[in-house]
Amino acid sequence: MSEHTSPVHAVLNQPPPLEGYDLFAADAALAEGVVREGAAWADAELHAVGGAAGSPECIAWGFDANAHTPELRSHDRVGNRLDEVEFHPSWHRLLDFAVAHGLHASPWAEDRPGAHVARAAAFYLWSQVEAGHGCPVSMTYASVPTLRRQPDLAAAWEPLVVSRRYDPGLRPAAGKAGVLMGMAMTERQGGSDVRANITRAEPADGSGPGAAYLLTGHKWFCSAPMCDAFLVLAQAPGGLSCFLMPRVLPDGARNAVHIARLKDKLGNRSNASAEIELEGALAWMVGEEGRGVRTIVEMVNCTRLDCITGSAALMRQAVAQAAHHADHRSAFGRRLADQPLMANVLADLALESEAATALMVRLAGAADRAAGDEQEAHLRRLGTAVGKYWVCKRTPPHVAEALECLGGNGYVEESVMPRLLREAPVNSIWEGSGNVNALDVLRATAKEPAVLEAFFTEAGQAAGADRRLDDHLASLRKELAAPADLERNARRVVEAMALAVQGSLLVRFAPTEVADAFCASRLAGDGGHVYGTLPSGVDCAALVERARPAA
Repeated sequence: MSEHTSPVHAVLNQPPPLEGYDLFAADAALAEGVVREGAAWADAELHAVGGAAGSPECIAWGFDANAHTPELRSHDRVGNRLDEVEFHPSWHRLLDFAVAHGLHASPWAEDRPGAHVARAAAFYLWSQVEAGHGCPVSMTYASVPTLRRQPDLAAAWEPLVVSRRYDPGLRPAAGKAGVLMGMAMTERQGGSDVRANITRAEPADGSGPGAAYLLTGHKWFCSAPMCDAFLVLAQAPGGLSCFLMPRVLPDGARNAVHIARLKDKLGNRSNASAEIELEGALAWMVGEEGRGVRTIVEMVNCTRLDCITGSAALMRQAVAQAAHHADHRSAFGRRLADQPLMANVLADLALESEAATALMVRLAGAADRAAGDEQEAHLRRLGTAVGKYWVCKRTPPHVAEALECLGGNGYVEESVMPRLLREAPVNSIWEGSGNVNALDVLRATAKEPAVLEAFFTEAGQAAGADRRLDDHLASLRKELAAPADLERNARRVVEAMALAVQGSLLVRFAPTEVADAFCASRLAGDGGHVYGTLPSGVDCAALVERARPAA
């Protein structure tokens, strides 16, 4: 008997790899949202991205980029500073694909209805292959509104930012086919409190918007240090200001940006995050002196949307993996998917994923319409902070539960689940932790009552369709009207806001069984604090079928 026929070597009752399918075609919630929010014109492109994301070749890129993590080359063999980061070829393949398909900047290059929705959908699909490389993609996307605060700088840099040519390597921007943008905001002593920054900006040639300054100080987290330029906050003579800092100067010399070390992170391991030191680094002021936070805020709005999108993508891939495993694995004489308790878990995970996807697409639609519609602008402002808090907060336990559906198979690196789980917390931390976003929501509602009314207008569009949603909205209004304990209770209030708008979207647009399950388990309190506790009467089979990957 050969080893191939020996019972010792037989492989039985193991699911095949989840590959060879179109992620967009398999995601009904996403496809419906794309049409609803005005991006049906992107259908062919989204199928192309979804098909690539499900291909064995591209899935292998994601594994390779995480197995072979970035390496810092601080000096050459004779001691000259290099300050370069080396990446595996698969990292470059992932970025090349993302840039070629416009995930980094397409809405700015082609301003048409639904442009931000189409881009968010593509980013969501491609992030399911590998999330780490999404960091420079996201920051490049978010940099353009801030660059436009300084028209002369935008004129020089924006054509390179929106280019669909990925051109790695440290060279002067003017000689490149395309560039990527990073950011360097936080410092050791302040973290999210950027007003505590101590990095100095001294005028080098005049002063004020567009003028050159020399930056001296440090940054505790510099995201994607191999990017071509960074948006940086530093203390100018007139206060905290925003600057554009290139890695390579126009004459070809390296800017005085030194990488002290790369962070050894829990997840996001394919992506380099660095501590950097600035020793008179040349940069140009963007926007008004002393108005750095206001200048950078539009970038923050964009990256927060990507935090929601990236988290929704992790949820979606986790559900797909769990449902696929349960379809192909049997235990105790039955397929896992046919066992009632497992069906309840899978349905609950699918429900959470669909609610996150619906909110993500709606907020991308608000980004499309914000420039010409005050209601949409207000919804984007508040809804993005609400969604950033809630969707990102829900992702780690969601992915952990999905991993458990695979049992021991989910706990080994050969499955994608450990990587998803390590990746899950990062979006809740980046661009403001849970507390920062919850307090931002309270500040916005107190400062601009119209923002809160825009939120209730959106959530109230489902009024009368489900009593549980109506009761939830009434209770939320009452709590927001009693400000005495709002800060202490900020997390609970923002959670209630997120559930309100998710519930409204699902009641209006999702199949009845999805909306009913959400209202019963999330709004009526007829569900537990762990996944898999959907109440009696929920059509678990329908929820799982809707979320099942078509592989």
